[in-house]
Amino acid sequence: MKTHISWDEYFMGIAMLSALRSKDPNTKVGACIVDDDNKVVSIGYNGMPCGLPEDELSWSRGEGLDSKYLYVCHAEFNAILNTRNGSSLKGCTLYVTLFPCNECAKAIIQTGIKEVVYCENKYKDTVEIQASTKMLNLAGVKIRHYRGTIPTIEYKD
Repeated sequence: MKTHISWDEYFMGIAMLSALRSKDPNTKVGACIVDDDNKVVSIGYNGMPCGLPEDELSWSRGEGLDSKYLYVCHAEFNAILNTRNGSSLKGCTLYVTLFPCNECAKAIIQTGIKEVVYCENKYKDTVEIQASTKMLNLAGVKIRHYRGTIPTIEYKD
């Protein structure tokens, strides 16, 4: 009988819990970066840049200046930026609820993250995700689809 969750389940659970902080009404994404000692180095979720008045920016998929895509920082990018005390991410593993886009892949590669564990890849047929996959593979970043249980986290207002 299993008495505890695996490391993968634990870290993906942290990423999923972090996603609940996102104010995006359509896509909530969370990320958790872990070192080789199974210590959490950083976490992040998709959201507007710190200090900006969120009520003056769009959360819609609209066009032009009304598109959230111009403003939102992705969970992986936030987790990388949230790293404290100049900690190196070289050799770390990134757990993320949604496969990283091409822009986040660049940051993952630049920081030396060695593995990406993702839960969902709903945009896999887009050119951005194809580019992301290509770059991660060329850089030798291991990509692994999360196969563990999905923790149930009940949220109440």
